[in-house]
Amino acid sequence: MKKYAYIGCLGFIAVITTEFGVIGILPQIAEHYKISIDKAGYLLSAFALVIALTGPFMTLLVSGFDRKKIMLTSIAIFLITGFVSSFSPPFWILMLVRILPAFLQPVYIATALSVAVSNADDDKKNELMSIVFSGVTLAMVTTVPFATWLSSLWSWEYSFMLQTVVSLIALSVIYLMLPSMPVSKKKSYGTQLKILTQPAFILSTAANFFMITAWFSTYSYFADYLNRAKGMDETMISYMLFVFGIVGVFSTWLAGKMLNRNVTKTTAFFLSGTLVIPVLLYFSNGNLLLTIAVIAIWGFMYSPSFLNASTYMISSVPDSLEFANSLATSFGNLGVTLGTTLGGWMIVSKGVAYNPWIGFVFGLLAFLMMILRSFYEKSDRQIIAH
Repeated sequence: MKKYAYIGCLGFIAVITTEFGVIGILPQIAEHYKISIDKAGYLLSAFALVIALTGPFMTLLVSGFDRKKIMLTSIAIFLITGFVSSFSPPFWILMLVRILPAFLQPVYIATALSVAVSNADDDKKNELMSIVFSGVTLAMVTTVPFATWLSSLWSWEYSFMLQTVVSLIALSVIYLMLPSMPVSKKKSYGTQLKILTQPAFILSTAANFFMITAWFSTYSYFADYLNRAKGMDETMISYMLFVFGIVGVFSTWLAGKMLNRNVTKTTAFFLSGTLVIPVLLYFSNGNLLLTIAVIAIWGFMYSPSFLNASTYMISSVPDSLEFANSLATSFGNLGVTLGTTLGGWMIVSKGVAYNPWIGFVFGLLAFLMMILRSFYEKSDRQIIAH
């Protein structure tokens, strides 16, 4: 039902605004707390690491609860932590309140996706999932660049104020418009955990992990990269985030249509951006118009990455939607952690201009995992046929 998908999308905007809203303000946070940019990056990587380590367990733990209550509780935690962060507390408290909502982020995503496709025909599920995932790109178009713009006008605390307001709106809509949705039949833990032994799912998980690592080695430091490597100021960077996101809204919608036709080819097409973008960024050099064009292509290829990665993983275990989605979220965020960590190391040791080449290497590894899965499934079908 599209109504449920759009409600899930709104909550996703709040979630993504909280997780990635710091990307555009990391330089300001580093300056405020007198720390290096890679240490400020912990606000993103620690958030992602908690998701990676706890996501599947939290999803299993709450799998028997009313889905509306799960979504309300998750967004309420995001609201409270955003509010506390807006008062610029000591850095250790800022880290703590960044980590708390991370425990429920994969739970929210898995539940919202499950609610969106609960009564849908099989040929419509990927399209409904793309509506929920469009919350990522809508946040990139609206709240994330707006938060960066607000911080450039006043201070970085206004970014967290915006996150609080978005979470409040999402919480109100879920409370007023989503009916109570108790789980009628809870799957056993054993049934859900069984997918961890399937080779196709393991290879898909590795592809997801490498794919997200590739993208976030540079994207996590989007503001720092455009400032140091391309000479843009804070206001220009907020405009670039807007360009990045507005193109991404279209590409996420398009990816949803393409995934309904062929999951593997669609995933491979958008993954190719991890190989193409580093080359284009290098050759755009100091040309402003060319750089803007490359950023638009970057936004187009990057924006459906979480949708593609999740759908690609689920396609190997279509009967385990919620648990597979939580694993996709966890390993995707493990990729965010590794990408952010490697990106921070590269900035300190070599310089931010080299970051896109980390993505190139991990993009190749993701393609390798997809090829191995394809070979495995082909040989498996041949064995069954004989």
